[in-house]
Order: sequence, then C-alpha cells, then structure tokens
Amino acid sequence: MNFITQSNHYQVIVVGGGHAGCEAALACARMGCRTLLLNHYLDNMALMPCNPSIGGPAKGNLVRELDALGGEQALAADASTLHLRWLNTSKGFAVRTLRAQCDLRGYAEHYTEALARAEMLEVYQAMAVSLVIEDGAVRGVIARGGEAFCAPRVIVAAGTYLRGRVYMGLESFSSGPLGQVASLELSGCLERAGVELGRFRTDTTPRICRDSVDWDAIPRQASDPEPEAFSHWSEKRAHSGYFCGVTRTNARTHDIARGSFDRSPLALKSLASPGPRYCPSIDDKILKFPERESHPIFLEPVGRASREVYMQNFSTSLPPDAQLEMIHSLPGCEKARMLRPGYGIEYDYVKPTQLEPWLEARAARGLYFAGQICGTSGYEEAAAQGLIAGINAALASRGDEPFVPERWRGYIGVLLDDLTSRGVDEPYRMLPSRCEHRLIMRHDNADDRLARMGRDIGLLPEERWNRVELRARQLDEERERLRGLRLPVTEALNEKLRELGSSPLAEPAPALALLSRPEISWDELAAWTGSGLAPELGRKIEIETKYEGYAERERRRVRRVESMELLRIPERLNFGDIGGLSAESREKLTRTRPRTLGQASRVPGVNLADIQLIQVAIARTRGEKEAAS
Repeated sequence: MNFITQSNHYQVIVVGGGHAGCEAALACARMGCRTLLLNHYLDNMALMPCNPSIGGPAKGNLVRELDALGGEQALAADASTLHLRWLNTSKGFAVRTLRAQCDLRGYAEHYTEALARAEMLEVYQAMAVSLVIEDGAVRGVIARGGEAFCAPRVIVAAGTYLRGRVYMGLESFSSGPLGQVASLELSGCLERAGVELGRFRTDTTPRICRDSVDWDAIPRQASDPEPEAFSHWSEKRAHSGYFCGVTRTNARTHDIARGSFDRSPLALKSLASPGPRYCPSIDDKILKFPERESHPIFLEPVGRASREVYMQNFSTSLPPDAQLEMIHSLPGCEKARMLRPGYGIEYDYVKPTQLEPWLEARAARGLYFAGQICGTSGYEEAAAQGLIAGINAALASRGDEPFVPERWRGYIGVLLDDLTSRGVDEPYRMLPSRCEHRLIMRHDNADDRLARMGRDIGLLPEERWNRVELRARQLDEERERLRGLRLPVTEALNEKLRELGSSPLAEPAPALALLSRPEISWDELAAWTGSGLAPELGRKIEIETKYEGYAERERRRVRRVESMELLRIPERLNFGDIGGLSAESREKLTRTRPRTLGQASRVPGVNLADIQLIQVAIARTRGEKEAAS
C-alpha cells in the first residue's frame, strides 16, 4: 500500500474509499493523474455494508458497461463470486443479466490490491472534515487533525456517512453503516459552499448464523451450472459449494411486527426521511401492504470464512428483540441465532440537479460528487458514478472536454441524465424500465457500445482493446459464413426442426435465417453447421439475429432524437429572458442548467411548447454570436 509522501500536492483527491471512491481513484491514477485517496479507516475499503451481491436487473448492465470502459467492479465480483445466477431468463434477452453473491472480504481485498498496484495513487487514512474553496474553485481538503492536502480537483464519495444516524427501535445514535464512524463536519462545509443537501434513509437486515438454520426445511437455489463471469476479461467459471435458501414471512411474522410498531421509528415517523421505494424494509411492506399475507425472504451467504447469512428482503429498523422474534417465526429459522441486528440509517445527500452531467458541482469548479452521496442506492450505481467522476477529473487535468455517455449509449448515460436532469425525491435505483433504449443496450453488447470510448480516453488498456477487436472480427466472419451457407433439405434436419416445434424446410435455407426463429438456439445451429465459434460469441449472434427487426426500429428512434440530444444550449442563454416559459419551467431550467435540448426535455415540468421556445432562443443566441463575430 502506498502512503503519503513529503509533498501534499496532488492533481486529484478522492474522499471516501467505498465503491465510488475506489473506482474514481483507480480511474484517475490509470489515466496518469497523481491521485490521493483519503479514507477514514483503511480496513473498510470497498465495504459491503448491505448485501454482498453484485448485479441483477439493470444493475448488472451497469457493471458490464463499467467493465467495458476500463473499471474494476466486474473483476472484483468475479474474483469473489460464491454463487452466480442468470436473472429474468423467462423474459427477453434485453433484460437478462447476471447476479453474483460475493465473498465480501474477497471483494474488498481485490479492490485493495488493485489500489496498491496503481502507480500514480497514494492511499492515506484520514477523516476529511473540510474543503478549501477559493474564488469559486476547490483547492484541497483538510483532515481531522489539521493535515492539509492540495489539489485543483476533489471527488467526494462519502456514501451514507454524512451526519449518519442509525435507528433501532426507540434508540438512535450517530453512526455510519455497520458501526463505522459518521462524518459530522463535512456537511456544514458543503452547505457553506452553496451545495444544497437533503436527507435520505436506507435499511439493512439482521444477519443470522448459518449453522442455526434448518436448511432441509426450505428450498435451495444453487448456482447456474454453466461457466459464466461478469467481466469481458475474466475466465468463465462454474460455481458450486454455496447456495441460497428461500423462506417466507407468514401471519405470525406480521403480527409480531405490528405488535412492535409502538417502538418502530418508521411507524412513529421519527425516521421520516424518504427511503428506497424499490427495496423497502419489511416494516414498510407490512405497514403499506397490510393485505399481503406473505413476503419471500432469501437467505444468502456473505463469505467463505464467515458463518453469517444475509436475510434479503428482511431489512428492518424494529428493536432487536422484535427482530429475533420475527426471525424465529420464519420456516427454517425457528432456532436461528442472530449475529447482527438490522437497523435504519439516515444520512445527508447532495441534490444531484446541482451537478453537471459529468458530476462536477456548479457551486465550485473542480469539485465532483459520486456514489450514494448523490442520492442513489446500490454498489453498482455508486461504482458507475465513481468511474465517471474519476474519468472527468482526469480529463480536466489534461484540459480535455468532459466525457458523458449519451442516454442511448448505455445505462450509465441513463443514470447520469436521470440524476442531473430529473433529480431524486427518494434513493435512486437503476431499473430496466428507466431505459427507453434497452433493446440495443443489452448485457451482451456493452463492449461494442463503450470499449472504444474507454480506449480513446486512455482507461481501457491496449491489450483489452485488441481482444475487443479480435472478437468483433470473429463475429463478422461467422456472420458472413452463415449468410452464405445454405442448409440442405434432409429428413434428419426436418425431424430435428419438428422436435423443436419449428417448421420443416421445403427448400434449402440460409443458416442465419434459421437462427431468427425463436425456437432455434445457437447450440442447435452450431451443431448443424459445424461452427467452431466460442459459445459466448455464438449466443451474441443469436441475440442480434432474433432481435434485428426490433433493434433496427430502436436505432431509428435514436436517430430521430439524436439531433435534440446533440443540440447544445449556449451557456450564456438566460432562461429567464425567454418569453412564454412558465415560472415553474424557468425556475427548474435555471436550477438544473441542462446542456442540451434533449436534456431540457426531460426536466420535470418542461413541456413540448417550452422546448420549442428554447429551440428558437438557441437559434437566436447563435445568430447574435455569429453577427457579432
């Protein structure tokens, strides 16, 4: 591990060593910036305070895209995977993705080793308590104890630590997640700098001892048997030896919870900040959906050397005695021993409409924010923001233009645009439904969409880019071969087609045309045509062939909106001077300062008539500039 040197001057300082902070620091260092990562406790780098899982619907797409750009999270997940499954396999390929249950220590160790190998990076244990901001620009960071570190760019990735407060029943106390020390001073510094903060909450579940669960009494989920990996660069592996159990709440569970609502911070509204809608606590579910008789609970491993079991879907802020009684009401958990109680945590976040799409604050040049501090939830959302903030801090150090993936380019683009254009009124979670172009932004084609960008900005190593090019050539060659190959009519082939529920051939047919049939898989076609292409690449051809008509329609949609997305709004354009705009539109546009007409169209409250007025104002402003020059 690299430690602080004689000089305290850096190009970039990253505050916080969680998923966002680690990705940001690695990106800056790998792009050639002298970088300092400050974390209040070095032993909790890349901490997984909630469920140690990576991926899932939409989140898995973020991980793949991050990997294609040159990020680290997919590799960390692959290095620590205990249990791996494909999700949404009954649905279309556009929403299928991986979810890994990870060894939380192995995951953190992977990041720690990656940080240690980064030549331009130093890591130092210190609690940042203040930022130095002069003349509207950040100059550095001051740590508790008075140490000062100078840099013209600072990335704050403080997670849920800012004025963090933990709730368990009627008890509450200052704390970060899992008993970590809360950051109490930095929020005030941000407010004095003109950064507007809000307050959110989240919850985590009790953990129980693996040996105290009756596993024979509940169903088990094993890993998928086929070798797989998150990263484009990892060797695919099959995983065994670990499984997840499935149990359910029941009437008794719900009665215990209701009987404890007189000690519930949620029911009593002492914990009143908005929480995650798409990952509600069991308390929330019982309060808001009293008609539901049962909720599924997944019992998931957390590490190779740990006896802990994470109770997915069972987060709570009820008092510990009520939690234990509820646990004992669950099938298979009648004698379970609780190792850690669940809790609710409330924390400050930065309202993200104050940020540029590249995550730089408008309140101070060179100040970036990334991760849960921006109002998001989830390790994947945090890592994606960290990567983007790190890339842009490094590009700013070079004097280059910011990097912002377009909304149609990937889920990362959707995430950035949603946060900075629309803002948040609850912890933001990435979902497939948020992405209107998901047919062309699939798990399988992240490298096609983003790897060249990663290489061009200097983050994706040349060796990995060469592998992307090699795969692209192999795919092109195999497509051409299959287009030109006509399968003859034989009784054996027609019999196989009938078995698969597909129409027999009346005349020779192009091999690629057969693959467009829903019931014909790549494995069948490869057997009939003698293809030697790697199965992963073959399945990519299968997806593209089956989706081609839908994907082409989606690409036409993108081309129609691209002109709006690329039409820049001049910085000098004053929305207050545009006649006809409503007071609400003026206020929201002035606050969010959209960069493009497309981004302006997604600001809540802005309608089509407003967009037409803005378009006219853009043309007029550009005309005045040309006339003046």
